[in-house]
Amino acid sequence: MVKFIKRFALMTGILMVSVLGVAGFYKAALPNNYFISEGEELMINSLFKVTAKPCESRVTVAVSQTAARASRTTENQLMLFGTVPIKEVTAKSVERPKLVPCGQAFGIKLITDGVMVVDFTSLDSGCPAKECGIKEGDVILSINGEEVKSNSDVSRIIRGSEGDACEILLKREGEEKTIKLSPVLSGGVYKAGMWVRDSSAGIGTLTFYDEETGLFGGLGHPVCDSDTKEMLPLSEGVVGDIKITGFTKSQSGKPGQLLGEFASSDNLGDILLNCEDGLYGRLDESPSDEKAVELGFRQEIKKGKAEIYCSTDGGVPKAYEVEISQINLQDGAEHDLVIEVTDKQLLEKTGGIVQGMSGSPIIQNGRLVGAVTHVFIDDPSKGYGIFADEMYQRCGECSTKTSEDSENDSKAS
Repeated sequence: MVKFIKRFALMTGILMVSVLGVAGFYKAALPNNYFISEGEELMINSLFKVTAKPCESRVTVAVSQTAARASRTTENQLMLFGTVPIKEVTAKSVERPKLVPCGQAFGIKLITDGVMVVDFTSLDSGCPAKECGIKEGDVILSINGEEVKSNSDVSRIIRGSEGDACEILLKREGEEKTIKLSPVLSGGVYKAGMWVRDSSAGIGTLTFYDEETGLFGGLGHPVCDSDTKEMLPLSEGVVGDIKITGFTKSQSGKPGQLLGEFASSDNLGDILLNCEDGLYGRLDESPSDEKAVELGFRQEIKKGKAEIYCSTDGGVPKAYEVEISQINLQDGAEHDLVIEVTDKQLLEKTGGIVQGMSGSPIIQNGRLVGAVTHVFIDDPSKGYGIFADEMYQRCGECSTKTSEDSENDSKAS
């Protein structure tokens, strides 16, 4: 009997430690904030049963920036097996948005806010820019108090310095710094010994279009400089019409790429935001004849079958089968989803995911749940994805920016 009691106590202790370990894992792995649809309770797809118990004493009502709708926010206690507390989280109850899933390629034209330093060159007596502390990826905002918006601005000011020290205001990793640069005479003109970039153009894929606001989301990752790999600071940008001319097929170790060219000089809309979660802005009209579908929230996504919409020939986007193999709900995760292309037609045609497909919408159970962002270099049948609700939140920033700009224009007039 004593042995039985000891054995039972040991097993109980092991079980308790295991349960607490699972609770600790979920505390770190689950996010602190959620969207839920009006009238629904917070439900989380997880291996072990996790439920949410609303703390009714803490309820607030706010207005959504994205669609000007009322939203109800509650605090919830997450529970493991209904009995073990995990942590308190916030759930915002909203009218579930409906968005048009796209999948069309679009042209990207960006003009930077300032100019980005992309390389250095040695002159007759060294490299003034490098020697004074300027680094690749720095964004030069002004020289001697004068804003610079183009390569020619920088060249004109440096050449006109007559060798006097120039005060460089730059931004590095979000912080502004002031540096003194002394140009040197080289080839009969004064130079700084640096290459800068003031614009960028490329191809991406539209993820969704919001018929209520005219806003769009695309790409799923930032537009970065091709040399420094740093995110380009946006001053202004436009959406261009792209003609897909073909693609190179993906192979292990060598991702393929969509090939295209701008079909005309017409602008189809404005790019308002370039950020870690993609490109966002406003289009003049819907780019797709697809019907709007409901937005799927991250906690509703399940491992298993899904579809991506994309076009590799410039025609109407097609749906291709994929498998969602990994879901990472953790706040600040580097990647949200891992998908694998299972569609034989797409695998035979492109080898899987190719560059330029970034932004292709991911549909599961009839809802928009994510977008493709990157291809696995060693296995192009696989790629990463971002949650669609994260992208939709970013559209709220565009809506706010547009409202502020309109208000400022009204005050100015």
